Amino acid sequence: MKPQALGNIRVLDLTRVLAGPWCTQTLADMGADVIKIEHPARGDDTRHWGPPYFRTTDGRETPDATYFASANRNKRSVGVDIASREGADLIRALAAQCDVFVENFKVGDLARYGLDYESIRALNPAIVYCSITGYGQTGPYADRPGYDFVFQAEGGLMSITGERDDLPGGGPQKVGIAMADLTTGLYASIAILAALNHRNATGEGQYIDMALLDCVTALASNQGAFHLVNDLDPRRWGNAHPTLVPYQVFDTSDGKIVIAVGNDEQWRRFCQALGSQELETDPAYARMSGRILHRDALLPRVQAIMAKLPCEHWLKEFSDRGVPNGRINSYRETFQHPQVIHRQLAVDVGSDNGEGYMRGIANPIKFSATPVQYKRAPSALGHHTREVLEQVLGLNSQCIEKLASKNIISAVARSSQQEAA
Repeated sequence: MKPQALGNIRVLDLTRVLAGPWCTQTLADMGADVIKIEHPARGDDTRHWGPPYFRTTDGRETPDATYFASANRNKRSVGVDIASREGADLIRALAAQCDVFVENFKVGDLARYGLDYESIRALNPAIVYCSITGYGQTGPYADRPGYDFVFQAEGGLMSITGERDDLPGGGPQKVGIAMADLTTGLYASIAILAALNHRNATGEGQYIDMALLDCVTALASNQGAFHLVNDLDPRRWGNAHPTLVPYQVFDTSDGKIVIAVGNDEQWRRFCQALGSQELETDPAYARMSGRILHRDALLPRVQAIMAKLPCEHWLKEFSDRGVPNGRINSYRETFQHPQVIHRQLAVDVGSDNGEGYMRGIANPIKFSATPVQYKRAPSALGHHTREVLEQVLGLNSQCIEKLASKNIISAVARSSQQEAA
């Protein structure tokens, strides 16, 4: 088996729901040993966000929701009550043996248990400690709670998502996935990798402050720049584009397809695919600026032509001429797409408790020398408690059983080493 890029990194993961788990799953996929700390009785909130519940590939339903399973593979689950003195002691002992500490508790919460950055840094000065919250550690909103939906709204994303107000169904919409959470998870993983590189060069750890509102606002890219440069609010365009025409959904005689014409040469080839010399030679549409200016006159003419023939005809015509195009697929159709199959974007991940394989979405990163590996399906709550306490902290069975009897850790089965003995 090939080595992995983060095979020498250990991460202590005190996160739940999505932004934090998405960050740590990304690190785990690249080889980091991620120890996921959960409440010994309840676990991560999203274990209970079902139905639907995750199923093994042979059809058996697990007690954990699909939502949880989507962000928690390749981790070891350890159940610890951090609110207890002995539980907090365990976390500090684990943190002393880790390279990275990731948490998404409310601002100031972990300080009550001596698990804040300053307390952990005193034990492990080289630690990279990442806090993920809704609004960040500072500012007038720092103490407020929130979920992805709130940050899509406050961060402006919903104002540019959805159909135009003057068309049926117009109004702001949220994106169909938890964009603020997922973006924050990715930004956090990037920040952690940069901090580890700095630590490797200097020996110095550091603190990372990540906020969902910050990340969804930063995601505004060209739309945010439009406002900052022009002091204007960008409009909602539905499936159209503010500065590219034609760049939207069109109806064919038997379905819908997407066309994305990004430059004037593609426009010329697009017109040839339509068989419309009239559009191709019309000087009003020859340049993108003209197509933007005259979009209300142009688009109905394009639509009238495309409505006459089926999807397959147009997909072939546009593809043969190098005009970007595609079907609007359901996820069933997406995972049956020949390119998606070729790129192996659905994977079967083995369970380390002997309960078979679970199907999930692959990590899209393709390394040549240190490939992503799928070593462990999302684990049952507390499944690795004994294993981690024995291997990382060197606790003996008597100590572990005592902690379990006091409900400080999850009730734990005997390790495979003990059973063999």
